[in-house]
Amino acid sequence: MSQVRDHGGGHWRMRPFRNRGASLGASAHGHAAAQLAAGMPVLPMLIVSVSVLVALFCGGGMIWLPLLVAGPALAATTNGPRGVLCVGLLAMALGATLGDREGIPRHELAPVLSALVVVTLAGGLASVLRGRRERVLAAVRSVAEAAQHALLKPVPETVGPFQVAVRYSAAAAEARIGGDLYALVPTPYGVRLIVGDVRGKGLPAVGTAALVLGVFREAAYDEPDLLAVVDRIERSLARNLAHDDFVTAVVAGYPQTGQLEVVNCGHAPPLLVRASGSVVAVEPHHPTPPLGLRALSGEAPSLQVLPFAEGEQLLLYTDGVTEARNHGREFYPLAEGLARHVCDEPARTLTALHDELLAHVGGRLHDDAALLLLHKPALAGIGEGAAEPGVARAVFTQGPIGPAHLR
Repeated sequence: MSQVRDHGGGHWRMRPFRNRGASLGASAHGHAAAQLAAGMPVLPMLIVSVSVLVALFCGGGMIWLPLLVAGPALAATTNGPRGVLCVGLLAMALGATLGDREGIPRHELAPVLSALVVVTLAGGLASVLRGRRERVLAAVRSVAEAAQHALLKPVPETVGPFQVAVRYSAAAAEARIGGDLYALVPTPYGVRLIVGDVRGKGLPAVGTAALVLGVFREAAYDEPDLLAVVDRIERSLARNLAHDDFVTAVVAGYPQTGQLEVVNCGHAPPLLVRASGSVVAVEPHHPTPPLGLRALSGEAPSLQVLPFAEGEQLLLYTDGVTEARNHGREFYPLAEGLARHVCDEPARTLTALHDELLAHVGGRLHDDAALLLLHKPALAGIGEGAAEPGVARAVFTQGPIGPAHLR
């Protein structure tokens, strides 16, 4: 994406030195005034002003003067130390003026003004500490942003013969990454991808996801057999995971034209959108346990080969999508949603699905959720009577893909 800047003609207009200096001085003063106005503690000053007005119109000034401390106290939570000091000085000046006007004895007024001084100083210190914590938090967030790009690398819109789109949402409101994982890489053996879900949440889940993705990206280039890629991930997890930890995952590959290989390790079945428009679940022939638990079950994963022609799409997802519930405790019907929104633009399809998912749960997910859509665009032109370009009409078909569907 290019970025064009307009410099207004490329010529500098010469001005007399005095006028230019005056202009620069005025500009500097204007900039300082703008900065001061931007950081002005409007609400704390408004509270101080209201307190003074109440004391003036209701009488009994000494009764209302203690309310002035609310100004600098509130400024400490919203502004910097300079703003706290400004509000404190304003409150003290107005308090002293009001005390003199009401004829309040100095020995009665002094404790109120002293309380204002103490609250202002304490508020300024609290504001300094809050600013430091905010800077540390900003630095941590920048590190998290870098970790996200290193762990969940952005997937290009086109990889090999496929159009690809990804949507990822972490359950934590401020998180960028979580326990769900995905990757798609072109290799000498075709395009390969993985979508998985780590048991648990938080930093341990992120560490496990990083381990799985690192092994997958390395093995996907080295191993000609997709089952060998899965075996390497399994061996790595067996060495590094605790006995009760595991990862559900679907590993897929496209070794040759029209052929899709799928290895499902205890994960939710992918959804296949046929060129005819039907949406079917790709159930594994022989269900196998998640990655990391093979030693307990002794079952090895099996390779499932599917026909994957032009115009077809494959949706991989995590259980944060299918287990999302609304206020009536109803699960989100992903297959029906895909049938409603599928089109020839994967990004548009996932955007519609994600928006509908958020509307279903009321605006916020309670678990990490990942969606990856793979589309094999048709190379032939659209003939007469075909669907509108960019739109593929789909109908959800009940029942998974089994051996009978593959013959």
